[in-house]
Amino acid sequence: MGDLRKSSMRFFSDQNLCYADILPPSEIRARIEVAVLNFLRILASPTPAISDLPLINRRSSNCRTSKGLLAQVSCVFLSHSFCTRSLMRANTAKAFIRVWKVMEMCFGVLVQEKRVTQRELFYKLLCDSPDYFTSQLLVNRTIQDVVALLQCSRYSLGIMASSRGLVAGRLLLQEPNQEVVDCSECGLSGHAISGDLNRLETLILNTDARYIIVVEKHAIFQRLAEDRVFNQIPSILITAKGYPDIATRFLLHRLARAFPDLPILALVDWNPAGLAILCTFKFGSIGMGLEAYRYACNVKWLGLRGDDLEMIPEQSLVPLKPRDLQIAKSLMSSEVLQENYRRELEIMVQHGQRVEIEALYFHGYDYLGKYIAKKIVQANYI
Repeated sequence: MGDLRKSSMRFFSDQNLCYADILPPSEIRARIEVAVLNFLRILASPTPAISDLPLINRRSSNCRTSKGLLAQVSCVFLSHSFCTRSLMRANTAKAFIRVWKVMEMCFGVLVQEKRVTQRELFYKLLCDSPDYFTSQLLVNRTIQDVVALLQCSRYSLGIMASSRGLVAGRLLLQEPNQEVVDCSECGLSGHAISGDLNRLETLILNTDARYIIVVEKHAIFQRLAEDRVFNQIPSILITAKGYPDIATRFLLHRLARAFPDLPILALVDWNPAGLAILCTFKFGSIGMGLEAYRYACNVKWLGLRGDDLEMIPEQSLVPLKPRDLQIAKSLMSSEVLQENYRRELEIMVQHGQRVEIEALYFHGYDYLGKYIAKKIVQANYI
């Protein structure tokens, strides 16, 4: 135990560790025990004090981008800057207590060899400490705090992703010792992506596809699956039904690793939110900067884009909302945004309008497949 505790203490002092490790339960329990022992040691010292909790700073000012050496994949990561949660400061006192509460819960989950979703953890904390956990958002942020403190993945904490994602098309999935799932025969609903990242990691994958198509919207995914577009364009379809969850991002990353020659193409609305969704798949997010490298993929922007406006009827153009402009401002301030994406965003803001994928139905309900095929033939993606 002494050696394990000694090795676990490194995460408090080594400021070069700016990523989240995937660690066994015994190591995570040891890291939590070290945090408790350090807290008690300072509290029981001749000059007792309540020690602050040092967390990797997740603000945009601490965000950097890194490009892989072996692949054209850039991702968000967090630099060597720390912030603290302190019981002695009014604005962080509750956050300080929440971190300890979540660590206590995670320790119990790991001892029982269980896994819980963020939603399950919220209800347990709501019953246990209602004064500190009044919303799911507070639980999610505190989990990120614990990841930033212990520098381990949330999956290592026993927290399982809640998945909304679906996959369809020319992909065969097989869990060890289980039957093969043919995703081309799953109908318009597709195959549900498991939230258990360990199951996703152990999947046996086979495909004869030539493309992976990431679809922003569930309804568009259903249309493409119903039309069996993956037969006309040999492809795998994947959607997170909006903003991407961890499990969907993890599976996409697994597909990218398993089939590195397949282009990954994104079909999103032409608006700031659509671009933000694409960028999350492509680069990761600041909030999960310690884990972004584990999910980043070299996603290309297929559509919709500014050069598609000429085929969109004027009646389908919708004014940008204040929320759109807020997202656009956030994207513009990010150093991760590549120049051609920045130009597209500038065009959106200058036009003051947005276009949804469904606007292409002006040309017929079967036009989506033709649109994708045309873009691919022209290699018209960025």
